[in-house]
Amino acid sequence: MHEVFKKQALLSTHYFIDYMTGFSIVFTLLFYTALVILVVGLVRKIRQYSLTPAPLKIPIAPTPLTKSGVVWRMIKELTIFESLFKSNKWVWLFGFLFHFGLLLVLIHHIRLFWPGEVPAIFLVAQPFKYAAFAMIIGLLGLLARRFLVDRVRYISAPSDYLLLVLLLVIGISGAIMTFTSNHTDVLAVKEFASGLLSFNWSNLPGEVHLAVHLLGVFILMAIFPISKLLHAPGIFFSPTINQVDDARKKRHIAPWALAQETNHEIKLSNTLGKDT
Repeated sequence: MHEVFKKQALLSTHYFIDYMTGFSIVFTLLFYTALVILVVGLVRKIRQYSLTPAPLKIPIAPTPLTKSGVVWRMIKELTIFESLFKSNKWVWLFGFLFHFGLLLVLIHHIRLFWPGEVPAIFLVAQPFKYAAFAMIIGLLGLLARRFLVDRVRYISAPSDYLLLVLLLVIGISGAIMTFTSNHTDVLAVKEFASGLLSFNWSNLPGEVHLAVHLLGVFILMAIFPISKLLHAPGIFFSPTINQVDDARKKRHIAPWALAQETNHEIKLSNTLGKDT
């Protein structure tokens, strides 16, 4: 069995080198590089978040009094951005349009990575391609806010603008391929995308707009672990959202603080009645 897999790997490598164009090879390598950076970076950041002490009870009012209340609060934050809605209706509108549009577009893209025949259920997701317009409108609104609102412009870093521009490039280039005459070969793209996951590599169509779209996606994947996009996993570790307001009923103490307190009590008891 080991020899069979080894032979298949050698054949795939030989096919990869002899058949694929330089353009396809470069984008294949870029995908795997970006994927490794994304996965390793996310794992490290999530581990860092999970190990960060939360010594104080600081949930934002109105605070849930039970764990089920925390779960319900988290669901509302993840689905309708409840706290943002209460804070600023315009920012909520553009943010919701972007995130909801992005979610539908990603669901629509699953068919490209599905190996072989696409299940009929994905036909339901075909209209989701129009969500690209909601995504682009939301991004334009968020970018305009960075320029037009004085206090937001004051605290905005160059990376904030560049990240929004990068997302716009990805969204607009994708819309151009979908809704204009500059269509790309979807079947060839599907063969390339699904082959990336099954290691059955194939050639990628050489259109400029497709190259721009994919290059933007790979850059986004690579910078994700070091950007403000980390609020996606970070929200689950935010003590202002994930804590139960039970400070009056139960003492809250971080494990590391409890260990220090216990060690201190032991040291104190050992020194009682002794000259120091």
